Amino acid sequence: MRLRRGLKVVAVFEAGKGLLVLLAGFGLLTLLHRDLQHIAEQLVRLSHLNPASHYPRIFIDMAARTTDQRLWALAGMAFAYALVRLVEGYGLWRGRRWAEWFAAIAGGIYVPMELAELGAHPTALKALALAANVAVVAFMLWSLWRSRRAGAS
Repeated sequence: MRLRRGLKVVAVFEAGKGLLVLLAGFGLLTLLHRDLQHIAEQLVRLSHLNPASHYPRIFIDMAARTTDQRLWALAGMAFAYALVRLVEGYGLWRGRRWAEWFAAIAGGIYVPMELAELGAHPTALKALALAANVAVVAFMLWSLWRSRRAGAS
């Protein structure tokens, strides 16, 4: 019973990530055919940052070089990622073993990168993301181990 509840928690977590990225993808599409440099300059001003400073300047320059094709590509990647996370969430919610394997492997792939990023530029948010990811991977491995033991008995 606890195992099933845990799978549902992870399913909601993964589907939530998918929905968040899906919204971000739609947000990118709202920027099509817009003056992104002007929007970036407004955001910098609203944030009370100096537009001539190093990082705000990088942000403004990147916005100026962003094309509609790049926005479409980024939105497409966001939609693909969201689809994967939503399918994973569905599979976990329905208690599918393939989804447990997928969640363990997909989450495990990110751990070394998150560790390196946390080591290079530590922040509380990065530590929280790493902790959540490690917790999901550990739970998935534990769930797979338990179901294997139950099948062997």
